[in-house]
Amino acid sequence: MIEISGVHKSFGPIEVLKGIDLTVEAGTVTVILGPSGSGKSTLLRCINRLEKVNSGTVRVDGELIGYEQRGNRLHELSERRILQQRVGIGFVFQNFNLFPHLTALQNVAEARHSALRKTKSQAYEKAHELLALVDLWDRAGAYPRQLSGGQQQRVAIARALALEPKLILFDEPTSALDPELVGEVLDVLRDLARAGTTMIVVTHEIGFAREVADTVVFMDSGRIVEQGTPAQVLDHPRHERTRAFLSKVLV
Repeated sequence: MIEISGVHKSFGPIEVLKGIDLTVEAGTVTVILGPSGSGKSTLLRCINRLEKVNSGTVRVDGELIGYEQRGNRLHELSERRILQQRVGIGFVFQNFNLFPHLTALQNVAEARHSALRKTKSQAYEKAHELLALVDLWDRAGAYPRQLSGGQQQRVAIARALALEPKLILFDEPTSALDPELVGEVLDVLRDLARAGTTMIVVTHEIGFAREVADTVVFMDSGRIVEQGTPAQVLDHPRHERTRAFLSKVLV
């Protein structure tokens, strides 16, 4: 599903990603752990081309993201083509990013109507289904300000699903939530995992990683330090840096 090869990304003189190689199989859940500033969120933003890589390639379902290959050279795609590619890659942000002037139902339906060119009736019918999927069918008419943080994040997940993405990227989806609201968002992610949705999740929720992930990746200073099954990385980490990190976040 996803092939990341030799990806480097710098912001000015600061190199944030230092040669990332990662493969994610279709239908699996990959959880990325690491300290703040390790490059986790930047990597997600490079996958769906919110950030342009300095070198290396990202392929999703065999398709180069942001470029097309002509002979031996890569040529950058137009912004319009990149937006078309981005439709197939769902992204759920830390801070929800809902339209404040639209109801929960309208937020979900508008994504489907605008990006997939569905009729309004088709978009609203699917939006109702997706709000039911995230257990918010009874809050369809509520505006974001009338919803809790956990409810807003579940609307954001429904909106991402409305685009029928090949995969969904989650950038610390519970970090902006009060502790008592974290569980309701993780429950939705568990349901998506059981349904075979391809996901990459940046999170500090170690229990979630242990329960749901097929692969755990630990990043530090712009590099992948180690990766493997939850049992391998969380219970028997090989690298001292991983052990030091987990000793601070595991209870």
